[in-house]
Amino acid sequence: MRLESPPIEKSYDKPEGERRGLIIVHTGDGKGKSTAAFGLALRALGRTHVHGREVRIFQFMKVPTARFGEHRMFEQIGLPIEGLGDGFSWKSRDLDRSAQLARDGWLRARNAILDGRHFLVVLDEITYPLIYGWLPLDDVLQTLRERPRDVHVCLTGRRCPPELIELADTVTEMTLVKHAFKAGVPAQRGIED
Repeated sequence: MRLESPPIEKSYDKPEGERRGLIIVHTGDGKGKSTAAFGLALRALGRTHVHGREVRIFQFMKVPTARFGEHRMFEQIGLPIEGLGDGFSWKSRDLDRSAQLARDGWLRARNAILDGRHFLVVLDEITYPLIYGWLPLDDVLQTLRERPRDVHVCLTGRRCPPELIELADTVTEMTLVKHAFKAGVPAQRGIED
């Protein structure tokens, strides 16, 4: 480890631009994309209670009956999280149905983005239905461009289309350095589900 001296001066100037809704992307092969989006949603929920705006999470690959840790907690604090899919493609018995669920779910998510009631809309794992061809990328891009000026949207998933990365204001790529699963350790309840 290399030691560093703590900074004694601010290393940046405060931006002069106008505050507005951001498009935020969490992508890459590393862990933490959804977790980062959920943390953002919690932060936004804390602010929106003051401003009377809503926060909503749509999960494109989770089933509507999913009861993972985030679902249980968000239910307790009143943060809507909605599964729109039927699980990951290798679990699906009917990929045409999976595609239709993604399209139906996108219509609900699209309405939430455009309705002006939301401060933040999270589109968790949306890159998968995009790269599988289940959702039209052009419609997603157009919706993001036409959303009300003060609506933030966070998108997650691996292999994010370059067009979304280009449109986004902030993009973070989670890089896989090491993962317990590759060493034979199964997913841990409360950590990865």
